Amino acid sequence: MAITAKQVSDLRAKTGIGMMECKKALTEANGNEEEAIKILREKGLAVAAKKSTRIAAEGVVDILYCDECKTAAMIEVNIETDFAAKNETFRTFVQDILKVILKNKPADMDALMALPFSDDLTVEAAVKDKVFTIGENISIRRFVIVEGALSTYIHGKGSIGVIVKMAEPASDAPLFAEAAKNVALQIAAMNPLYLDEASVPASIVENEKEIIASTIKNDEANAKKPANIIEKMVVGRLGKFYETNCLLLQGYVKEDNISVAKYLAGVSAEIGAPCAVESFYRYERGEGLEKKEDNFAEEIAKLTGK
Repeated sequence: MAITAKQVSDLRAKTGIGMMECKKALTEANGNEEEAIKILREKGLAVAAKKSTRIAAEGVVDILYCDECKTAAMIEVNIETDFAAKNETFRTFVQDILKVILKNKPADMDALMALPFSDDLTVEAAVKDKVFTIGENISIRRFVIVEGALSTYIHGKGSIGVIVKMAEPASDAPLFAEAAKNVALQIAAMNPLYLDEASVPASIVENEKEIIASTIKNDEANAKKPANIIEKMVVGRLGKFYETNCLLLQGYVKEDNISVAKYLAGVSAEIGAPCAVESFYRYERGEGLEKKEDNFAEEIAKLTGK
């Protein structure tokens, strides 16, 4: 049967898929729109499988906060190119996944992927659908759900996301909320790995001590120094490690002559109530992922046969 331009246009509006693919699906389905949608989705699964091995290191970190339930969800969703990551369809899709997370509070990635995304799609199927629609590999990399007295921050349109959980405030002073936001900014800028000295795992401390001791001993200037002096040097340099990697020991970015701990102590004194950080979460888009490096000279050589 003949497929009309309106049928193709209607199917494209519903699926977001290109005109030619919509026309092919409608032709295969003898003009039945529902059947055509099913065909497109089935093709989407195949396309998603082919694209799943392609590197997706771009994307977005996003956060959704529920004021009523005092809960926030943060997610990193990766896609292949920065161009696609800026696409409104992709950004809306990420927000919709966050809504699913906040509503259902899945325990892990497997539980999230099995949740209903819409009346007829699970989250896993919806991801595959979007792979077909956008034309790039998409991967939900990680998510976290946090409850309590929270402050959130997104930097650079989704390059870094931070959730700070504060000890429950004894005061609703604006200074408390401002301090929590300032801590979130600190975490985004300075990338602390731990809250304080006590939070650093013993194995990390021992490993760092070994590295520092080895570095000191390999320096000829220290060759004749006694063991107790070297031990003191190790302790001193370990202190620098804590100051760099522990949030509360870091220099406060807005006033670097004091630490974050001293800044919060000052806020506590000013509002007459405790102002303390319990925990924090920081996602940086693509951290640790291999990114594809285009070799343009190689590509041109392939095209020209040289």
